[in-house]
This record gives sequence, structure tokens and C-alpha cells, in this order.
Amino acid sequence: MASDEGTGTVRVDSWIWSVRLTKTRSLAASACRAGHVRVNGERVKAAHPVRPGDEVRLRHAGRERVVVVSRLVRKRVGAPVAAECFVDNSPPPPPREEVLAVPQRERGAGRPTKRDRRELERLRALGASGAPGTPGALDARTADADGPDPGPGTRR
Repeated sequence: MASDEGTGTVRVDSWIWSVRLTKTRSLAASACRAGHVRVNGERVKAAHPVRPGDEVRLRHAGRERVVVVSRLVRKRVGAPVAAECFVDNSPPPPPREEVLAVPQRERGAGRPTKRDRRELERLRALGASGAPGTPGALDARTADADGPDPGPGTRR
């Protein structure tokens, strides 16, 4: 079997890849470099050792995985064996309905008109801020925040 009981530790990037939390080891190492991996609450480098009982937090593919190491493995194992190597305490993924769909233009529709572009910007701002009227959202009240138009030929 691929367990590593003699040494008592395994590199965190290798363990994340071995238990199939990431698709490749280089993705696991990249997540460590980017600060997306925490062991017992601390950001760690790829070579940081993990031991049984450690809590590993991984932000990957838009969600956070929280797992507790129950068994060490050095080499990649099958899914049934990988599931036995950790206890998953992750929050459930958000339902698909809550994920906002990005508006798509029909292929061949050409360049968006000014009106289309403003509608897209308004939808993106609403999706980013959460609700109309919140900071960052575009609405009629914030469109003219710096006063009325001074007229032609006048610079702001």
C-alpha cells in the first residue's frame, strides 16, 4: 500500500494531490504558493509536513475544502482509499441556482450596442455587489452623483 507510516510526515502538496483534492501535484504546489492552503490555521509552503490530526484548508475551484488528516499517503491512491485518508468537514457547496449565470451574447450577434453594453455593466455590478442600492451598484441615484450636466463646452 502507499501509506507512509514510518516517517510520520508527508509534504502538504503531495498529500493534497495523493488524496485527490487537486487534479495535479503542480496545482497543489501552486495553491500553496498562492496562499490557498492552510494547515492548522497557518498559511504554509508546499514542503510543509502534515501529520495525522492536522486540519488542512484548501481554497480550490471556487470553494473551500476543510479536511482533517486521518492517514498519510505519499503516492496517489484510488478514490475509495483516498476517502479513508481524511475526514471532510467542508461546508456544503452552494446550490446551482445561487450561482449567477453570466449573460451570453448570441454568436454572430456582432458588437454590442451602447445600450447593450450598459445593461451588461449594470448586471455585472448587481451581481458583484449583491443588491441594488448597495455601494458599487449602478442605479439612477448614483448615475448623477457629481451634479447636473453643466452644458456643452464646459469641462468637468
